Amino acid sequence: MRRRTILKAVPAIGAAALLGAPLRARAADPIRIGFGMAQTGPLAANGKSALLAMEIWRDDANAKGGLLGRPIEYVTYDDQSNPSTVPGIYTKLLDVDKVDLVISGYATNMIAPAMPVIIQHNRTFLSLFGLAVNSQFHYPNYFTVTPNGVNPTIAGTIGFFEVGEAQNPKPKTVAIVAADAEYSRASADGARTNAKKFGWNVVYDKTYPPNTTDFSPVIRAIQAAEPDAVFVASYPLDSVGMVRAASEVGLKTKLFGGGMVGLQTTSVKEQLGSALNGIVNYDFWIPAKTMQFPGVLEFIKKYQGKAAGAGVDPLGYYLAPWAYSYMQVLAAAVTGAGGLDQQKIADFLRDNTFKTVMGDIKFGEDGELAESHAIMVQFQHVTGNDLDQFKDAKNPIVVWPAKYKNGDVLYPYDTARG
Repeated sequence: MRRRTILKAVPAIGAAALLGAPLRARAADPIRIGFGMAQTGPLAANGKSALLAMEIWRDDANAKGGLLGRPIEYVTYDDQSNPSTVPGIYTKLLDVDKVDLVISGYATNMIAPAMPVIIQHNRTFLSLFGLAVNSQFHYPNYFTVTPNGVNPTIAGTIGFFEVGEAQNPKPKTVAIVAADAEYSRASADGARTNAKKFGWNVVYDKTYPPNTTDFSPVIRAIQAAEPDAVFVASYPLDSVGMVRAASEVGLKTKLFGGGMVGLQTTSVKEQLGSALNGIVNYDFWIPAKTMQFPGVLEFIKKYQGKAAGAGVDPLGYYLAPWAYSYMQVLAAAVTGAGGLDQQKIADFLRDNTFKTVMGDIKFGEDGELAESHAIMVQFQHVTGNDLDQFKDAKNPIVVWPAKYKNGDVLYPYDTARG
């Protein structure tokens, strides 16, 4: 494992340190926050964006005196987008590095493998973008900054179905396809529940191996079932393959998208270009006037100023503002608890509402957000691969829920894609 330790604004260690005197009791010692984060592999585009946002927060906090009057240091490891690396990373952070706080990296598939280690060590654990991770553990000191809200698999997929229900004619049948992986299986479970709720008949329901590279056979099999809607739960490489196959095969359906991770990332948008047209998919933030919460545009400006030189997502709309909020929540909980006692931090997280650049955050059952912040967007009239068309809130547009909506759905998919 490659260790990356990041230290800012730490004062020089005095003579006592040179003599071997204990340092951990000193008020000036850094508070060390440990986590894994995808810096290589298929999740790296989002992982790098999240890490930059977290570094901006750390630098902002250190410029104001740190946390509890102590500077903040990150101890991070590249999880390589590989779940098998995660237990070892968190074991080392806790048993060898002895960090003060542990938080998660990005993505469900990276968070779930950390949970047994966290539970064994009885640590409070804040996670970032993990779908229904705690539904199998019910660990009381787990909290997640994941915008879906309580009943996350249902809340995270219901927007796709509600968009369909608002159309004329409404879809009556649906195909559900998912990668055989943690996030995708959970998302597909939510889609099945919502399909039953709205009376959509499931005419195709299959998973594919995570190492699949040719999605044309999958799309052809779906097309043979003639569904009115196609719900896809996939990770970035799969999402690209699925969109390309749908475009090449000429998928005929009324509604296409749902749970595809990766379409929120700027590099993927540029790569797919006009093949995105007509897709209705989840997202968590775009700079629509309806979503300009206090402080978020200032953060985005700072992020974008650093992104080009850092070689990360140049816009940062998907994950960066949530990653910054993530750290705002952690800092508020530590401050509110008055120290690093794990149970006091957990109790403060459970009992309070937190002000962030993504609005107010409060936790509910199983540590999920008490209120959903998820949105559904649609790509419309994308031409070529130019970055500029994705900078404002005109592409994609928010089509659900009503409180964030800034445009209408083009329907059905097979004509909206042009």
